[in-house]
Amino acid sequence: MRAAIRDEIASINPCDEKERLTQVEVLNWIDSGEELCRLKKPAFPPKHLVSYFAVIDGDYVLLVDHINAKLWLPTGGHIEPNEHPRKAALREAKEELGLDGEFLRDGPILLTSTETVGKTAGHTDVSIWYALKGQKNFPLDFDTSEFYEVRWFHRNDVPMDRTDPEMGRFLDKLYGENT
Repeated sequence: MRAAIRDEIASINPCDEKERLTQVEVLNWIDSGEELCRLKKPAFPPKHLVSYFAVIDGDYVLLVDHINAKLWLPTGGHIEPNEHPRKAALREAKEELGLDGEFLRDGPILLTSTETVGKTAGHTDVSIWYALKGQKNFPLDFDTSEFYEVRWFHRNDVPMDRTDPEMGRFLDKLYGENT
């Protein structure tokens, strides 16, 4: 599975120097043989893989008001040992939103490595960002133990002061504004 994860990350076409450097660092981390997946909550090992996904309907993006992070975030979760990041995204879509996910694009959109905030601050999430097809009018059965609420935002109205620090780069790359 390590080779498949490496291939997935290597397939990303970086949008800028920051993402290129992140990709090099993450590929070196994978090649080091270190554990890639979280084995124990909240943060062991202190650096691990996450599949992030934004549900997209045209110019709208679905974000969740995350209880632990205290931010409006795309949905996602930790990649389990021997799980491909795409499978993790689809599993999390079902678990957290009751959504049978379908990818908007074949492959990941963005790669980031970010220090976490909120109740579980202090570890590094290496996040592989995907986009899933969504419908604003489709009812969602979201996980109330993880999210206060879910809400559709026009891409120009995402609360950038209360979201992932890389959200702007993700949206720019998704909508072709930085490619």
